Amino acid sequence: MPYFLSRRAALAAAGAALAAPALAQGETKPAGWPDRPIRLIVPFAPGGSNDAIARPLAEGLQVRLGQPLVVENRAGAGSTVGSGFVAKAPADGYTLLIASSSFTTSAAIQRTPYDPVGSFDAVASICTAPMLVVTAPNSEFRDIGALLAHARAHPGELRYGTAGPGNIGHMASAYLDMVAGVQTEAVPYAGIGPAQIDLVAGRLDFMITTLASVRGQVEAGRLPVLAYTGDERLASAPQVPTVREATGLDYSVEAFWGLLAPRGLPAPVLARLNAAVNEVLADPGYRRFLDMEGAVARPGRPEALAATVRSDLGRWRKVAAASGISTG
Repeated sequence: MPYFLSRRAALAAAGAALAAPALAQGETKPAGWPDRPIRLIVPFAPGGSNDAIARPLAEGLQVRLGQPLVVENRAGAGSTVGSGFVAKAPADGYTLLIASSSFTTSAAIQRTPYDPVGSFDAVASICTAPMLVVTAPNSEFRDIGALLAHARAHPGELRYGTAGPGNIGHMASAYLDMVAGVQTEAVPYAGIGPAQIDLVAGRLDFMITTLASVRGQVEAGRLPVLAYTGDERLASAPQVPTVREATGLDYSVEAFWGLLAPRGLPAPVLARLNAAVNEVLADPGYRRFLDMEGAVARPGRPEALAATVRSDLGRWRKVAAASGISTG
């Protein structure tokens, strides 16, 4: 039996539900806004989890705001290219950024052409998702405790793959090393795909990554899941424990996604955008889609996203300093 339903089914469910008009609910909008299409910048190439979360969100916002939301992929430098583009855009509500954990990890390991806190206004949280600790199909490790016990007994022997230096999987793995008091070796790849190939082939020992990035391999039984990194077990795979409950370690990492705008967004526009995002997050179709992605909707005020960004940035800066992770 597969762990999860397919992303295609999830997107179909989300799209069907989000097509229902919402402006008939008596909603108002700031005078004159929006009166033209809005650009939603995804700072990664098409096809990844950021893109998958952004597109049905854009559909839902389009219905609620009465203007097209055009998803525009501006990839490069661990999300800093797209993020920098938005930071320099006019603060008029027509250019928005899908920010994820990579927004904070990138700023933690390198100088960015923007202030990750001061250059943006937080608009709304979208969702959070635990990550997975996966191992090779022929691995001797059948639980996270056994993997960490081996790492303690053999410092530096175990190798894990990352989608690049300083990405969320790299930082989450380095953080696990810190909390568990072990030493493992990071092997950076040009994307998560090549890392998956080597893990399946047994050339790596484990990897910490998002569900969306390894769904196919997990469903096919080629990547056993040892644990989730969040505070609770995943509803769609309740048989898999969290790192905390399996080991007793004070360890929890969740990837996040949220909506940011250039600093100085007019208050009425900010309030309308926040309300519209929360309406999409309340939609059963979008919630089903997030659940199938292993994510949980996080509706709330802009302050909640701002707090998440500050907290994540502080944690990853400490991890980067302790682990010597830097790209300049």
